[in-house]
Amino acid sequence: MTAVGDTVSVDEMLTVGQVAQTFGVTVRTLHHYDEVGLLSPSERTPAGYRLYTAGDLERLATIVTYRRLGLPLDEVAALLRGDGSIIEHLRRQRDVVLDKVGELHRLVEAIDARLEREMHEQPAIREDLKEIFGDGFEDEYQAEAQERWGQTDAWKQSARRTKGYTVADWEQIKAEAAATNDAFVAALRAGLPATSAEAMDAAESARVHIETWFYDLDHDFHRNLGGMYVADPRFTQTYEDLEPGLAAYVRDAIHANADRHT
Repeated sequence: MTAVGDTVSVDEMLTVGQVAQTFGVTVRTLHHYDEVGLLSPSERTPAGYRLYTAGDLERLATIVTYRRLGLPLDEVAALLRGDGSIIEHLRRQRDVVLDKVGELHRLVEAIDARLEREMHEQPAIREDLKEIFGDGFEDEYQAEAQERWGQTDAWKQSARRTKGYTVADWEQIKAEAAATNDAFVAALRAGLPATSAEAMDAAESARVHIETWFYDLDHDFHRNLGGMYVADPRFTQTYEDLEPGLAAYVRDAIHANADRHT
C-alpha cells in the first residue's frame, strides 16, 4: 500500500479504482468525498471515466491527513476552501499534530499516575521490599527473626498489620524511620546528651513509629528493644554505619524517654 502523502510526484492520471488500490482509500470514500464537494476528479477519459490528476492526489493527501487528525469533514472543507498553498496546509497540519502530541503526552502522564496508584494499592511482595530497603532486607535475617519471635504477640500483630501494606506504605515507613534516625544523628553531632529533650523526642518518635506501623509498644517494651540495639551486633552495626557511637546513644535516649514517661 502506498501512502497518500507520497503522491506529490505522481504525474499520470488515475481512475477511482486505481486510486483506491494504490493508496488504500476505499472507492466508497472517494465517491463520498466527490458527493460532498471535498474532492472531485478533474479529468475524464474519452470514454467518460473520471481521472484524478496529481493535483487531485495532493488534495486527497491533505484531506486524509486532516481526517487522521480527527477533524470532521465540515472542518476539513472549511480549511480547503481557503486559498492556502500546500506549504501552508502542511504547516497547519503540523501545528494540529503537535497539539495532538501534547494531548497524548498528558494522557500518558494521567494513565501512568493512575497505574502507579493502582499498583501501590496492591500488597507489596518480597521483591518490592528488597528494592525499597536494599541490604536492610535480608531473607536470612527475616527467617531468624520469625524463628526467635514468631510466637510472640508482637510478631503476630505485626504480621497481621503488614500483610496488606503496599509499596507506598513501605516507602513511607522507610522515610519516617530515616527521619527519626536523622534526628538522633543531629542530636549526637550537636553534643547533646541522651537525656536531652531532642534525643528523647527522637526516641519517642521511634516508639510511636513502631506502634503505628507494627505492634503495640509501651515504654518498658521499648526499653528492651533499646538494649537489643547494643546487644545484637547487626543492630549495632546498622546504627554505627550512620554515626559512630549512635547505637549506645539511641539506647540511652530510649531509656531516658521511658524514664520520663514512668
